[in-house]
Amino acid sequence: MLYHSAEPEVLKIWLHRLQQKENTKASIVSYDYEIISGDLREESYYTENQYGRSVDWPIHLHFDHLPLMEIPFERAQASFLVILPKRMVPGSHWPVIRFVMLVVLPMVLLALLSVLLYRHIMQPLSELGSATRQFSQGNLDVRVRKLMGNRNDELSELAETFDQMATRIGELIVNQRQLIADLSHELRTPLTRMEIAVDAAKNEVEVEKNLDRAEREAKHIRRLVQDSLTLAWLENERPELAKEDLDLVDLLDVIIEDARFEFPDKQIETQFPDSVILKNSNHLAVGQALENIIRNALRFTPQGEKVEIEILQFANQYMVSVNDRGPGVPEELLETIFQPFFRVDKSRQADGSSFGLGLSLARRQINTVGGSITASNRDQGGLTMVITLPVK
Repeated sequence: MLYHSAEPEVLKIWLHRLQQKENTKASIVSYDYEIISGDLREESYYTENQYGRSVDWPIHLHFDHLPLMEIPFERAQASFLVILPKRMVPGSHWPVIRFVMLVVLPMVLLALLSVLLYRHIMQPLSELGSATRQFSQGNLDVRVRKLMGNRNDELSELAETFDQMATRIGELIVNQRQLIADLSHELRTPLTRMEIAVDAAKNEVEVEKNLDRAEREAKHIRRLVQDSLTLAWLENERPELAKEDLDLVDLLDVIIEDARFEFPDKQIETQFPDSVILKNSNHLAVGQALENIIRNALRFTPQGEKVEIEILQFANQYMVSVNDRGPGVPEELLETIFQPFFRVDKSRQADGSSFGLGLSLARRQINTVGGSITASNRDQGGLTMVITLPVK
């Protein structure tokens, strides 16, 4: 409007105010390079085909100097030229943005990652530490793996190892407590009988009979203590017994000969092959286990009745079955009788006493050589013990 109004002074004032306001330079230039008005005299801006950049062209961050913008007049052979003000050039905040992107943002991301990693690592460690403190204070049921969720890494493996350790130690502590309590209870009766026999002998009342009674009770106490120590050793240490070859028939013949001497009022029938060789077994463990089972069968078999012992051979194992004529055991207790000092109803036992440590010790000894023991009631009455032993 000012250019077409032919008022050059007014146009000059307007351009002057614009340059001061925007801190830039502007001019009106004709197409023949004549400056009509303004202070823009940097001829280096001019090119062969045009003065400056069209307003439709994009502005980027990589100009060597501020770009010169050109707006051609519609009805005149002239253009309005202006050096683009700094405020309109993109990237005025680029140094700050660059600093944020290169320094602040990575630090924030690193801090967040560190916090996440810390929580990812320290939370399970904290739970493991808490579980350890609870376990040390007597809470034997504390476990950690379920608190780890679905994670599957070294920490979850550590939690599983802790749980296995806690389970094992908890079982040992509970078993030892129960064993000590049961042993204390079992020792009271023979100790009392021994005290009575000794007092009677001191008073010269049936001296020989009472001394014999005291001797029997002392042997019984010694056997209880020895069996308890052996069972505790097997449970706590889980030792690797010495491997040796043995003839199962010869071993049973020796045990049965001693049993016939100890129980002369009861019969023992056997069905054995000529020889049964066990490879990589243990003479002491198998012998003590079989002796305990056979003595237990004879103990609960009525006078004049018989105990049947049979060896069956299969492809990779031998089975020794011991059948007695005793009162049997309720079906729901067939597994429980292998616990130390388990006591059935007195009406079902020959003398109302417990099973002692014989069966529990026998099972543990057979397990150490890779075998197993199971119990079942016979249809015709009595109990059947089946001892399975591996061939090799």
